[in-house]
Amino acid sequence: MAILVDEGTKVVVGGITGSEGTFHSLRNRSYGTDVVAGVTPGKGGQDVEGIPVFDTVEDAVTATGANTSLIFVPARFAAEAIYEAADAGIGLVVCITEGIPVRDMAQVGAYLRETETVLVGPNCPGVISPGRANVGIIPGEICQPGRVGLVSRSGTLTYQIVHELTRLGIGQSTCVGMGGDPVHGIGFIGSLERFEADDETDLVVMIGEIGGDDEERAAAVIADGMSKPVVSYIAGFTAPPGKRMGHAGAIITGSSGTAAAKAEALEAAGAGVGRTPSEVAGLVRTALP
Repeated sequence: MAILVDEGTKVVVGGITGSEGTFHSLRNRSYGTDVVAGVTPGKGGQDVEGIPVFDTVEDAVTATGANTSLIFVPARFAAEAIYEAADAGIGLVVCITEGIPVRDMAQVGAYLRETETVLVGPNCPGVISPGRANVGIIPGEICQPGRVGLVSRSGTLTYQIVHELTRLGIGQSTCVGMGGDPVHGIGFIGSLERFEADDETDLVVMIGEIGGDDEERAAAVIADGMSKPVVSYIAGFTAPPGKRMGHAGAIITGSSGTAAAKAEALEAAGAGVGRTPSEVAGLVRTALP
C-alpha cells in the first residue's frame, strides 16, 4: 500500500522552470512518477519537455487533477507556495527548499492545521515509494520495493542507510525524508502512525539526530502504540554541546537533546538502536518477521 505517495500520485512542481525544478521534475518523471504540471507565475502556457506550465496551482489542479505539490521555489517565496497549494486543495506538499525563516514556518504550521494538507519538509529530500512514485530528490536507483518503512531527519543518512538495506536485499515500502529544520511538517510520530496502519510495512527504520525532543516523543509512541518493530539510528554521539551540527535543529542545549539520551529513550521503548548505518541494516535483517 505504501504511505503518502503511490501510483495515484499526480505531481505539480512549484518552480519547475528553474534549474533544480527542471532537473528533478524530469528525473522523477523518468522514474515513473506522474508529473502532470508545473507552476511558475508569468510562464503559464509554456512547457518543460511536455510538462505543461501554469501561472497558479489552482489552474494546474483544475486542468490536470494534481493532488501533490513538489516545491523548489526560493526560500523567500516558499511559504506562499505552500499556502497556495493548500488553498488549491492539494493533499500532500513536499517542500525541498532550505533556508526558510523559522517564523515563516511557524505561521505555515498554524495555517495547515486548519486544512487537510500534509506537509513534508521543508529542507528535506522528499518521499519515495520504490517502484511506485518518487517525489523529491532521493536517488531512486539506491532503493528497491519491499516491506521496510523509513523516516529520517537527515537526507544524507537516508541515502546511506537505504543503500545499506538494498545491498542486503531488504526493500522499502516508503522512505520519508522529513527534514532537519526545527519547525517542520510531518515528523516521526505522524510517519510511525502511518507505517503502523500500512499493511505492506513490516518494520520501521527511524533515523534521528541530536537536538530537540522529536526522538524522545517518538519513543513514547513506539512504547505505547507500535506493534511493528522499530530500528533506529541517532547521529551525533560525539557532537559538542552548544554547537550546531548540520541542520538548524541539530544543536544540544544544556543536558537535553543528546544522542545518548535519545538512544536510551528508544531502547527503553523496545526499539533497536544501531551505532553505525551498517549495524542498523544488520539489526533490520535480524528483526524482520
